[in-house]
Amino acid sequence: MHSSGKPHDEAPWSVGFCDCFSDMKTCCMACLCPCIAFGRISEILDKGSTSCGASGARYILIMCITGFPGLYSCFYRSKLRKQYRLKGGCCGDCMRHLYCEICALTQEYRELQNRGLDMSIGISTLNHLNC
Repeated sequence: MHSSGKPHDEAPWSVGFCDCFSDMKTCCMACLCPCIAFGRISEILDKGSTSCGASGARYILIMCITGFPGLYSCFYRSKLRKQYRLKGGCCGDCMRHLYCEICALTQEYRELQNRGLDMSIGISTLNHLNC
């Protein structure tokens, strides 16, 4: 570890945070149905212990109660970042989700796609990859 307390082997994200419009299909899904985008992300990161539907329902519930679904989804950004040793920090994860939920979900979704995961079929992809 460096003196800053961060591991020195952190990798950059495969797509930029503001690159939402370079993949309009994912951007539109995250904008129009963020609960689906989040559900798919969480199902993959939880390795199937929670379903896309259950996570999406929690996302909607938190959005209806608080108006800020990023209070929940930011924890999955941290989980993704730690799992793949991506650059960033917990505070930045929360700020991205609170101020630009659509860009955060789009970036996370595309990061998993770029790592070879077929987001539309969820956890069955992990079984194929022997994770």
